[in-house]
Amino acid sequence: METKSEVPGVVEEALPHELYRITCDDGSKVTASLGGVARQAIVRVIPGDRVLIQISSRDPGRGKITRRLS
Repeated sequence: METKSEVPGVVEEALPHELYRITCDDGSKVTASLGGVARQAIVRVIPGDRVLIQISSRDPGRGKITRRLS
């Protein structure tokens, strides 16, 4: 069974095709896209925003943004 971990981070850069480069609080860098609920709710993410990321267990360099933190 695939387990996923959620970590907070800061959006560093907006990339093409709705991807974002994010620096996690532990120092790692992740490329992430908007998750299903965030995409349906039309969440706007810009560089400098704090977000919660669900990191894939298969590829630790990829993830999905699950929510925008205030």
